[in-house]
Amino acid sequence: MTKELTYPIFLGSEIEQPKPEEALFHIVPVPFERTVSYGGGTNEGPSAILEASWQLEEWDGKSKPCELGIYTHGPVDCDADADQVIENIAAAVKPICEMGKMPVGIGGEHTVTYGIIKGMLDAGIKDFGIVQIDAHADLREAYEGDKYSHASVMKRCVDEGIPLYQLGIRAYCEEEIEIRKKHGVYYQDADDLVPQNISAIELPEDFPKKVFFTLDIDGMDPSVFPSTGTPVPGGLGWYQTLGLFESVAKQREIIGFDVMEFAPIAGFHAYDFAASLLMYKMMGIIERSR
Repeated sequence: MTKELTYPIFLGSEIEQPKPEEALFHIVPVPFERTVSYGGGTNEGPSAILEASWQLEEWDGKSKPCELGIYTHGPVDCDADADQVIENIAAAVKPICEMGKMPVGIGGEHTVTYGIIKGMLDAGIKDFGIVQIDAHADLREAYEGDKYSHASVMKRCVDEGIPLYQLGIRAYCEEEIEIRKKHGVYYQDADDLVPQNISAIELPEDFPKKVFFTLDIDGMDPSVFPSTGTPVPGGLGWYQTLGLFESVAKQREIIGFDVMEFAPIAGFHAYDFAASLLMYKMMGIIERSR
């Protein structure tokens, strides 16, 4: 399941680790990297983000999201086959959801998201949708023969019957276009969002009232985050990304989120800090939307 708390706690320079039942946000670090198909380093993402979070201020510019409580778990045990790691992630997330708290995943490759979703399903959470920011559709049935590939994670989720809305996609294959049609996936791709600088969307009326939000760092433009294994030009900007997230939070109840595919670059701590700030800004948006 999880190991001892070997990483720093999130925002540990400003807050102490609360009791689990006293925290809304439960951070689950998952240093899993097994199927990356270009650059590596996502297994170092969780520790880099947590270490950089010690440079954050409690005040995020509008409020203090830490006042809702942030509990940092030990890293999920990733020393196993992918299917067992998925189960380990699910086992870590299930009790968080059973307490009525919010899982906040830090990856790791995007495969991790399916483990979080499975934990939510195992906890009995139903009738929720997923909103995804990403450069890639991740809807392949399998990639290089692996159904748990980072390129297949959203296919695993829609196979569970979970509605999906994709934002910022700009790299996909014909198979994924057909899967979008088959599963009724909603989307606004980068070629629509970015040239028009669209920073808010209106979710369809029939989209679930509860939402899990997954943010792949490569959904943002490489000029903002080159620190990812599969960068694609033409991505979302910083304020655009936060605006899209906020527009979803204003319309629906966010019940969890994650930040995936962050691969720190040695010597460039600005990106580590930016990733930790991004997470804290997302917490602040959730706090103010409640």
